[in-house]
Amino acid sequence: MSEDKRIDEPTGTDFVGHEWDGIEELNTPLPRWWLWTFYLTVIWSLVYVVLYPAWPLISGATAGTLGWTSRGQLESEMQAAQQQRAPILAALAQTPLEDLPANRQLMATAIEGGKAAFKVHCVQCHGSGADGIRPGSGYPNLNDDDWLWGGSMSEIQYTLEHGIRSPDHEDTRFSQMPAFGEILSASEIDAVTSHTLNLAGEGPANATGAQLYEQNCTICHGTTGQGDRSQGAPNLTDAIWLFGGSRDDIRTTIVNSRQGVMPRWNDKLDPVTIKMLTAYVWSLGGGEQSARPDATQAATDGGSSDAGSE
Repeated sequence: MSEDKRIDEPTGTDFVGHEWDGIEELNTPLPRWWLWTFYLTVIWSLVYVVLYPAWPLISGATAGTLGWTSRGQLESEMQAAQQQRAPILAALAQTPLEDLPANRQLMATAIEGGKAAFKVHCVQCHGSGADGIRPGSGYPNLNDDDWLWGGSMSEIQYTLEHGIRSPDHEDTRFSQMPAFGEILSASEIDAVTSHTLNLAGEGPANATGAQLYEQNCTICHGTTGQGDRSQGAPNLTDAIWLFGGSRDDIRTTIVNSRQGVMPRWNDKLDPVTIKMLTAYVWSLGGGEQSARPDATQAATDGGSSDAGSE
């Protein structure tokens, strides 16, 4: 067979005997550095299989002699971070909510923690800027000072803990506006719509609408339309509309009512996280409390924005 070998004269390399359309292949050996690299990777893979989890099994994988797992490393890092935060969380847990604004450093820490929790749990409805995603969406803008249920820290905390119309919780905040499409005629609803717009300074007076309003709406919204926080009845005089302020939007609200829902968080988040969320929402600009100047400064020192509320 050696006599049949043909050598490529320019390179001194054997031909492998393959030929295609006059083109022949040389039996060029692999570079030594490539071969040694390949052998080292094979050796490393064998070492890795012994030291680390590698082969999948029915209910897991081979453990490896080192006993290392990525999940174990993550858990260790999370425990270390938890231990680092433990003194701060303990201080927040021990400090009454109403005393937080007086402690500027602790308040700033609470605001930053609440801001992080807000990005995880609240942006889906209230938006990344806490502006309610878009006007008329039914999600409150937290950057103003218009509140359905009150804007003090204790009131915000209660809303966060118990939710609004949370169906599985008897202590949830609850208000119910009747669907007047089943009570009033179409012409009467048009008249009440006109009066509602007039209360907000966005339309002419309507005597029939005012009379119907007095008969059907003052019990919740008040004689002047300024609402009642104890009932969650919105202020109709400020031209801030949760479900839209056009004539059609308001008429739809009167006809069908609106029943927005906010989940309660006391079954999902721990008390300290709720307290931090409370501080963050309160710091946005619409929070109401006697110690607000100190808290506003704490928010500024902590890097939080000075915007508003629900």
